[in-house]
Amino acid sequence: MPARAAQASHDSSPQLLASNISRIFQQAQDSSTNHQKNYVALHKIHAQLAQHTESLQKGKLFKMIGERMFEDTFLSLLMQALSLKKGMRTADCIVKFVAGYTKFVNEKAAEDRNLDEDEDDDNPTTASRFTARLLKHLLKGFVAKDKNVRFRVLQSVAEMISHLGEIDEDIYASLRTALIERVSDKEATVRYQAVISLSKLCGSENLSELEEGESILEILIDTLAHDPSPEVRKAVLVNFPVTVETLPAILDRTRDTDAIIRKVVYNAVLAKHTTQGEEGEKETLGITHPRVLSIAQRELIVKNGLGDREPAVRAAAASLITTWVHEGQSGVVSLLSLFDLGQGTVAADALMSVFTTDVAIFNDFEFGDQYWTTLTPETAFLARVFVEHCKATKDETRLEATLPVVTEIAFHIQQAYSLLSEFPGNHVNLEDDNEFARREDEKIDRELVLAELLKLAVNLDYSDEIGRRKTFQLVRDILRSENLPEVLVAPCLDVLRKLSTSERDLIRVVVETVQEIRDSVYGDNEDEMEDASRGPDEDSSFNETPKKPRPARNPVEDMSPEQKVRVDQVDLRSLSLCIGMLERVDGTFEENIMLDGILKELIIPSVQRKDIAFRESGLKCLGLCCLIAKRLALQSINLFMNQIPSSPTSIKMILLQILFDIFMKHETEMFKNQGNNLEALTDFLMHHIKEEQDPKAKAILCEGTAKLVLSGMITDVNVIKNLIKTYLSPLTADNQELRQCLAFFLQMYSYSSPSNQRRMREIFIHVFLDVSEDRKEAGKSDEEPDMVSSAQVAAMFLDWTDPLRLSHAIGQQVGNGVDEAVQLDMAEDVLRTLFEKDLKEDKRVLCQLLNRLYIPDVVDDYKIRSVKLLIDHLRTRRPLRDSVCNTALTKFDTTIIKKFEEQLKHSTEEEFRKLEELNELFEFLDSIIPLDDDEIIDLDAPRKKGRKRLAHSSFSIGTRGLHCTFQAL
Repeated sequence: MPARAAQASHDSSPQLLASNISRIFQQAQDSSTNHQKNYVALHKIHAQLAQHTESLQKGKLFKMIGERMFEDTFLSLLMQALSLKKGMRTADCIVKFVAGYTKFVNEKAAEDRNLDEDEDDDNPTTASRFTARLLKHLLKGFVAKDKNVRFRVLQSVAEMISHLGEIDEDIYASLRTALIERVSDKEATVRYQAVISLSKLCGSENLSELEEGESILEILIDTLAHDPSPEVRKAVLVNFPVTVETLPAILDRTRDTDAIIRKVVYNAVLAKHTTQGEEGEKETLGITHPRVLSIAQRELIVKNGLGDREPAVRAAAASLITTWVHEGQSGVVSLLSLFDLGQGTVAADALMSVFTTDVAIFNDFEFGDQYWTTLTPETAFLARVFVEHCKATKDETRLEATLPVVTEIAFHIQQAYSLLSEFPGNHVNLEDDNEFARREDEKIDRELVLAELLKLAVNLDYSDEIGRRKTFQLVRDILRSENLPEVLVAPCLDVLRKLSTSERDLIRVVVETVQEIRDSVYGDNEDEMEDASRGPDEDSSFNETPKKPRPARNPVEDMSPEQKVRVDQVDLRSLSLCIGMLERVDGTFEENIMLDGILKELIIPSVQRKDIAFRESGLKCLGLCCLIAKRLALQSINLFMNQIPSSPTSIKMILLQILFDIFMKHETEMFKNQGNNLEALTDFLMHHIKEEQDPKAKAILCEGTAKLVLSGMITDVNVIKNLIKTYLSPLTADNQELRQCLAFFLQMYSYSSPSNQRRMREIFIHVFLDVSEDRKEAGKSDEEPDMVSSAQVAAMFLDWTDPLRLSHAIGQQVGNGVDEAVQLDMAEDVLRTLFEKDLKEDKRVLCQLLNRLYIPDVVDDYKIRSVKLLIDHLRTRRPLRDSVCNTALTKFDTTIIKKFEEQLKHSTEEEFRKLEELNELFEFLDSIIPLDDDEIIDLDAPRKKGRKRLAHSSFSIGTRGLHCTFQAL
């Protein structure tokens, strides 16, 4: 049974009433179930004590001695809980009780004020005076040295901040300033409570009253983006308001490095705010409703969610998208109307997730004859994705029952193409903007319908020869159209690849099509142009192409400006065809000699042009050719590398992608008998990773380099070190694509092999010291960036070098191929570094790291002796003056002695010096010179005990109470 609420004594003696408060706290610390009863009991005592006053100046003034006694007792009891560590249930209950009572007493004061209409609202009340003093007292603990005190104080404020009632402006300003300062606290638990409090304050902040500095909302957005602790970022994400201003920052967290935060964005933020309105009222569209979001925001949500590598995040995103479907009036069609169906695969991915998540939606679809005659972009898209889903799930029975025969689909494709061809795009009245926009939208819709039908045709069963021949001839005629929209090229090529008997047939058809459309604009004979554009007769086989004489071509210099524009349009169209064809080819260049003519006549001249559009398309074609032509790749690699520094961003990204694709495809040929090439490549990548300013290009560089390292092509430790420093650099804090890529790579690399983990151990100290030096240099500048702390760097390497994580990843036990002593070697590196005299604040981090390392039960004698010798010489030659460092080192030394007592037994330094394996260690130790004579310490000398004076207050609350003291603030 829950404890009974302690009742106030009928004796109104202040001392007796105050003693009853102790019993109430005694009960409150045990369980939160009795808090409500104890609020009433405590408030009754509070009210009785408030009646005890002392008259001053002949009754003109009154001294609130009773209130003062209540507040002193209350604060004394609260202070006993403030020094307790996080996780202690008694302290958590007391903090919740204090916050609950603050809410209770202020609500009671508001009720009394409403009943008394004559009372002035500005007059202070017992509740307001109590709240003000409690806040002032807690504010002192914001700067306490004890991290537990800071945590408990901030926790108390976070619990009660929504129920403070009316407080003085000066107290509010002090509270706001103190909370903002704690956002930069070194302890994540303190920052966590600070951002919770600020999140509750930011809704009531008046921006017009701010004199200087950032608003609370701006500080929270910055914390959400840059705080190193996932828990702190999660606290901001869940608690601060979702508005038009904060939505971009929230959506950026869909690329957060922590999977839990990415999941929270979907199921705790976006899903929660889809609709708004109180229970029982009509719901309205919320800030994250799909119809309120922009197309870019909707696509970002779907792309990042369904493309996440964590299954839990993908499931949360799929659940959100299903919710969007149920929110729409027309179900799936309403969902599709929210996306740009002609761009990317976002809409298809969203629809696929709906089919998978809610099977009932998929089972309800029926496609009758009327459906195919009244196609819209959304319905055509739906039919295509439905077919792809059936193919993916191998539901052939449902597919056959739903789709019409191939000939009928070909008829619908022809009808859609005819509607597009008849569209009077060039006859639109340009003076009427509304009419122009309407016609453009209608044209785009017709293109999308045709594109979706062509994509659907790829998955048809072409066992019907008549339907097969008709579809082939139709698609080939479409490709010959000079005005064919760009969005239709890829679907047409996919259908041709499906219908072609081999890659050679596909290449032949596309190359002949390119030659025909180019001859039609380069030739000057109208009859020849007609012959070039005329397709084969109906009786010809789709695997055969009639031979036609190519018309003579006029030089470009002799053409009119109009002809030159037309020639450029056709050449770009030809390049687009070549890109699509080459993306669908896996054979070698030498097996398809017809590609040689296209390369010399079209691709290389396009690369050499200054026009960016031609260079981009030409480089894509050339890069694709290099993937199937080893000799061409070797000849072109220098061209690509030399053009990267001076190229604009769009071309630079294409060049980098080509470069990495070639290295991955032709590794053997690129570096066979050419050792200098690998070294030159390494220098090239390291230089550009360091100097590149464009975030997208930098992300491509890091991603490509990471792939080369994972494949084993690049083994230089400096490259890995460079990638880690890029990952930790504050300059890449906003580059979420780069951060997420490298976060995944560094874990994958560390847990893929023991040699990789040893390599990470070797570079730890170098990276640790480099980052520390960079932080010092940044501190000298006027604008200090948010640098990653030394503790964070140490924690990352502790995780990356954990042999237990490696054994779990590769499925082997520790010791069976896994170097279980890797972190013992890391301890030796740390101990050697502690001899450095320039390290100050970093020594504490390194010393604390020693006790977090994994030390196996069985290790080599030489290794454990080396560690022990380093500890002893460090304490004698470079004694640690910092108490925290000395305590951590002593703890580590004790662990080593206790764990390896037998191996260290009866061993002296003189005996160790005789061992050849320890020669290098003693050379290092002998090179260490004490800073002065007083620095050498005798470890066996007794310590002098000094007297300590500790100012503290304590208040006993019984044998079951909180037995602790709180150092005075």
